This record gives sequence, C-alpha cells and structure tokens, in this order.
Amino acid sequence: MTNKSKLLATGMALLILSACQTTPHQAPVIDRPITPAVKPATPSETAQIAREERGLYTVKKGDTLLRIALEFGQNYRDLVTWNNLANPNDIKVDQVLRVLPPDSAPNSPGVETAAVIMPPSDKNPAPAPAVKKTGPKGDKKPYTDANLAELQRADNGRDGAAPAPAAAARPPAPAAPAAPAMAADDASLTWMWPAEGKVVATFDEGKNKGVDIAGKAGQQVVAAGAGKVMYAGSGIRGYGNLVIVKHSNNLLSAYAHNRTILVKEGQSVNKGQMIAEMGDSDTDSVKLHFEIRQQGKPVDPSRFLPNR
Repeated sequence: MTNKSKLLATGMALLILSACQTTPHQAPVIDRPITPAVKPATPSETAQIAREERGLYTVKKGDTLLRIALEFGQNYRDLVTWNNLANPNDIKVDQVLRVLPPDSAPNSPGVETAAVIMPPSDKNPAPAPAVKKTGPKGDKKPYTDANLAELQRADNGRDGAAPAPAAAARPPAPAAPAAPAMAADDASLTWMWPAEGKVVATFDEGKNKGVDIAGKAGQQVVAAGAGKVMYAGSGIRGYGNLVIVKHSNNLLSAYAHNRTILVKEGQSVNKGQMIAEMGDSDTDSVKLHFEIRQQGKPVDPSRFLPNR
C-alpha cells in the first residue's frame, strides 16, 4: 500500500472514531415527585365524625366521664343527666354518649331543627288552607282611646277604600338576630396570671395543653377570671387535684396539681380570688398546670393572659 493510500485509510478511521464518540443530544430527564395518594377516612372514622356533629361521642379505651366532659367543655354532671347514667364511673368502650344538650341535637348548637312535613294520606289528610279573615276580630280588647281608634280605622278601610294588596298586609320581616351573647361575654372578659412563678413549660399543641408555672408548696392559686366553679376534685388522671372554672358559654380555665382545693362546685368566684394552694399532686414537682379551653379545645393561654 502506498503512503497516500495509508494516509487516506488513517483519516477515514479517525473520522469514524470521532463520529462514534460524539455525545448525542438527549432530551433532559426531570424527576417529578410522585404525590402520595390521600388515605381516605375509614368507615369508622367517618361515622365518628358524623356522630360528633350530632352531639354524640363514642367512648374509647382509657376514657373517663370527667375527661370527656373536659374535652367538650361540659359539666360531667350534665353528661350524667343527658345520658341517664346510674354510675358515672361505669362507662364502656364503644358506648355512645350525648355530649351536647338534647335541645341542640341533631343539628349543631344554636341551629333549630326544621319542622317535618308529612305527606297527605287517608289517615293524615292535608290540612285545609288557612283563609285570611277580613271581618272583625273575635278577640275582645279593653276599652281605651287607642283601641277605639284602631277599630274605627279598620271599619273605615272596609267600607270605603279598596282592599290593600296582599303584600302590604304581611307583617314586616323580623330583624336579623343579634350576635350571640357569648361572643360579647368572651370579649368582655379580663384575665390575670393564676400564680406567681417562672413558666417552665409553654403551650405546645399535642404535647402540652397549657402552661406550667413553678412555685412553692402552699403558694396561692387564684382564678384567672371571674366565673363559676364547674369542677373541683381529683377524678381526672394526670391532673391531680383539679379546679375548672367556667367563664362563658365558650371559655373555661383549668388549674391542676394543687395541694389543697379551696372552692366547691357551683361556687361563683371573682377574678384574683384564691381557689387553691399550689402542690405536686399527680406530678413530679411543685407547679401549677394552667389551661384555657375554648369550646372544649385547649388554646394557647398567652392569647388571653397579660404580658409579664
């Protein structure tokens, strides 16, 4: 092979190798995260939510009537009455309890139940339509100048003037209902710290349902706001000697781990009134565990208490 042929062959080989080593242009690959499917609620969870919306609660393992009452912001004595319980300490797992007043069920509190209209039948005939009377009213009124003038106006209207259109005879529409009184009560409440001392634990939803205030045994524990004592005793596990004060239809406060309780159920207390002595009942150190609950659910007390 001549030198020219060798050079030509070498050039062709280099050209082929260069083409094989060229990186092809590929479309970019993007890793897209796969969104996990949302786990649907189980039938039992759905049923429980529906029951709670109707003011009912299903007892779970470890529940006590006092704890259920605290969770729903109710007096446990009311739960005893609403459920006709002979023994408040004898409730069973899966037992369904009423946790809202009977007059608020089956709808949520404050919502009236619509009247049920039965279809007409032979045994239940449809009522005859009401006929609006245009004659004089049959009720008797005492004699006064005002009543006399009213009767005279009615007579004059029937004798001369054409009947007024039906729309004009309708009573005026009722005024819009006022805002619930409990909201005004909540706004008017004033608060103070229930004890002096260092805050050793703050509110942490799911872990700590209130604040813990360290102190000395026998130290004063006072009502953080005016209200009525809803519970005073040691029947709720984990709270020791406990006082619960109801301030409004929405708000209550709880004072736990006391050494001595100085108030009784049903007693009205003023803001700043001593209700207990600090202690270490059902806990490992002397402290006050303080909670504020709104509609039965624990909320951060710092939203209500003044700065210190």
